[in-house]
Amino acid sequence: MTAGNRNGPPPTCPTDTALPGFPLPPEGSMGPPAEYERLRTECPFARVRHPTGAAGWFVTRYEDVRALLGDPRLTRPAVNEWPTGPQWPSPTGPALVTMMELEGPRHTALRQATAEAFSLRSVRSLRPRIRDLADEILDDLDASGSPGDLVTGFAEPFPLRVACEMTGLPYRQRHRFLGPADAALGAMLTLDQGRASIEFLRGFIGEVADHKRREPGDDILSDLVARQDAGELTEEDVICFGLSILVAGYRTPTMFLANAVLTLLTHPGHLDALRADPALLPNAVEELLRYLPVMNAPVVMVATEDIDVNGHRIDAGEAVFPAIAAANRDETVFAAADTFDITREHNPHLVFGRGEHNCVGSHVGRAELEIALAALLERFPRLELAVDPGELPWEDDSPIKSPLSLPVRW
Repeated sequence: MTAGNRNGPPPTCPTDTALPGFPLPPEGSMGPPAEYERLRTECPFARVRHPTGAAGWFVTRYEDVRALLGDPRLTRPAVNEWPTGPQWPSPTGPALVTMMELEGPRHTALRQATAEAFSLRSVRSLRPRIRDLADEILDDLDASGSPGDLVTGFAEPFPLRVACEMTGLPYRQRHRFLGPADAALGAMLTLDQGRASIEFLRGFIGEVADHKRREPGDDILSDLVARQDAGELTEEDVICFGLSILVAGYRTPTMFLANAVLTLLTHPGHLDALRADPALLPNAVEELLRYLPVMNAPVVMVATEDIDVNGHRIDAGEAVFPAIAAANRDETVFAAADTFDITREHNPHLVFGRGEHNCVGSHVGRAELEIALAALLERFPRLELAVDPGELPWEDDSPIKSPLSLPVRW
């Protein structure tokens, strides 16, 4: 199937498409929505309305999404500055600004300050410690007896402990920040949710930063606070980094790990292949990243000037919503795109973005997923679901959709 017209501008779509809001997968599923396939073919630039009321372009074709993600003329507003009508509003309430929304010198300074800590070289040196954490958590799960819940027993604590050790966030205080972090993530779809949580998280990060100033450790937040005191960064930069970790750097990999394990458990042929040949794991990780949506909600961007994307005009000030989950299922790029295939060789997925705003934690994300799956398969070679997949309860109120529990036997 050919998605769109590759020899000219995208197909012309009606001004008011039959897509009043962002499509989400049916309840109890990971996604992406089946509607994406029709849009890629018939209307790759669809005029839609955001849940906040703002109109914009919903983009689903790989080549268009790739171009938009790398275009410096498109910026990403803070969540509380998303459009609520024809014009971009003034900020209201505390800002949820992560590293993805920063622009200009502040973005450059914070990226440079964290580049070494998240580099491939640094992550490679951390892999033994990450594996130790995985084994420690699996020890506790194993001791609790089979069957057990893989979400609460492994998928939730593992990414959080990795994030806390790297950044300096206090794992022992997780009871204070996990609830507000989840509420702030919910605010990515509903602006009325999460404002109080965002305000709390900003204060909490400031509290941790003050502690690091008094008692610095060997962690990223301690380094950023020292850079702030030296005049290289601002207090807002430190808070922005902390928000990035709490909102995107913990819950996202937690839910993705649960989805990844469920996908393997429901594809026994691939699971047997990984058990027989662990060398397939890096390739399997890339396929999981392509196949499973990290976020079903699209990226929110705004054009700072008139631009042309593969024959489609976007006016300055217009909202644009590139759907990465749709682009990663484009059959003009990925053969049999809706098929999960850990032997896939050509896999230029867009999960971690592109250009200057590509995900700074991409190396950590890959390492976490590979190490988690390796440790899990080695510890529990007979791992299987303890219930029928149709009986699993799902998180359906988040842009990331995953099972709330994952009962397994080993």
